[in-house]
Amino acid sequence: MDKWPETLQEAIQYFAEEANCNAFMIAIRWAEGVVRCPHCDSDNVTYLPSVRRWKCYSKHPRPQFSLKVGTIFEDSPLGLDKWLPAVWLICNCKNGISSYELSRDLKITQKSTWFMLHRIRLAMKTGTFQKLSGEVEADETFVGGKAHLMNRRTKERQIARGKLKGGGTVGKAIVMGLLERHGKARVKVVPNSRRFNLVPEIYKHVEEGSNLYTDSLRSYS
Repeated sequence: MDKWPETLQEAIQYFAEEANCNAFMIAIRWAEGVVRCPHCDSDNVTYLPSVRRWKCYSKHPRPQFSLKVGTIFEDSPLGLDKWLPAVWLICNCKNGISSYELSRDLKITQKSTWFMLHRIRLAMKTGTFQKLSGEVEADETFVGGKAHLMNRRTKERQIARGKLKGGGTVGKAIVMGLLERHGKARVKVVPNSRRFNLVPEIYKHVEEGSNLYTDSLRSYS
């Protein structure tokens, strides 16, 4: 096929072939069209058709990998034959698509398509299917004006709302940041700095096996 699918039927038929899924993933992950190991970035790799995986000949603990490793598809049991038509649908439906509609189109459970929708929308927001990897720093900060710098009316309004009680961080937005050293960065406003808000963001954005650097905040332990 000389061009990418233009209809849902074409997308489902096209991505039903493993070779087409591989060609698409290689095209969007590596501009030069050469598969590289997601763990060490070596191009000394070969395809193993018997297990449908690649093998890296550099010395490290996980020499075999699939094209899903290091992407939003990695920890899903669904294959690229389901993920890529879902990507096509979401990108081409101008009015949006529900998890129920996606479930009917792909013939998988609504629970699975709900998960897929969140992952694909995340990729569309960040502009890439790939997670942060290598050496990644995680931190959070409080954003907002200091009480003694506010004008009288703003200060009175904040006091009336109860946002200036309990210390200098009360009433401020908490922004979590993830930085790939010498690479990309991602930020998100979180409700608070507790473990159950911070750790899921790390799993969502950082590839398993990366080196994570944080401060001594207990939420990261």
